[in-house]
Amino acid sequence: MSTLSVVFAASSCALSAVCGYGAFSLAAQRRVRVRRRRKALGAVSGEVEGSRTSRDLKGLGLRYAESLTRGLYTGAAEPISPLVRAKQADKTRSGKRFLEQARSAGCEKDVSVSAFCEAELRLGLVGAAAGGLLGAVFSIELAVVLCMAGLAIGYSLPAQSLKTARKRRAVDAEQHLSEMLEVVALGLRSGLSFDLSFALYASHFEGEFAQACGRAYRRWALGLMTREESLHQLAESYECEQLRRVIDSILRSLRLGTSLTGVLEDAASQSRATYRAALEERVAKAPVKMMLPTGTLILPAMLLMVMGPVLLELAGGF
Repeated sequence: MSTLSVVFAASSCALSAVCGYGAFSLAAQRRVRVRRRRKALGAVSGEVEGSRTSRDLKGLGLRYAESLTRGLYTGAAEPISPLVRAKQADKTRSGKRFLEQARSAGCEKDVSVSAFCEAELRLGLVGAAAGGLLGAVFSIELAVVLCMAGLAIGYSLPAQSLKTARKRRAVDAEQHLSEMLEVVALGLRSGLSFDLSFALYASHFEGEFAQACGRAYRRWALGLMTREESLHQLAESYECEQLRRVIDSILRSLRLGTSLTGVLEDAASQSRATYRAALEERVAKAPVKMMLPTGTLILPAMLLMVMGPVLLELAGGF
């Protein structure tokens, strides 16, 4: 009987390994096909690279909402939310909040309001089911508590991912703003115009911020909007007050015809000082943030190691 159990366990493990390897191979082949399809679209290669870079700044909730947007648009996914079925998702509280924050998170074109509300509902139901099943192993009361906790966590996951994406984009803008200003100032000193200097940075640097600057330049270069409108749209797509002030200074200098090189150099030095101060503040907050895991994980183990022998001796004496 024990031999049969061992054989059955070994067969189950082998079957699980084969199934896992097959699923991994299929996923890898699908990724290769997607990459080849994206490379084949040469006309929109810049937009594809920009979306791929911005996807790195998104969390799990926004990625799921992005895939759900494509599914709802193509008909591959059916909505379960009555608001989405009635096309009223943009009138809900979460829909209005998403419309206000999607631009600063860089996902206003990738995620729709309907998909965002649908992702909130689906992830909430999945979290509630997972928490209920986990708690049902121990007791009914724990199942109810974990079900409610899973519902709250799953429902808030897209909003938390949206907030995280906004913060990461703001940090990315603060990090690369000084180098953009220095490149533009260097181009102006070399005799180039502001448009060519701005395009020089967008074409020779990588990253989400450089690609956003390149898209802004193409908008006014192709005549889709004016230069002032395009730069204002670039500033509004980031929650970075320093970027807004710099854009306002650039537009003011271009409108009045004053020297722009000194303004950009001063703004670059100020941007570096601001970013350095922000980094120093994060480093100063790190020991305070480490106190919670230290107190909850390390301290009980240290107390048990120190007080364990004493407690064992007392127990043996009694």
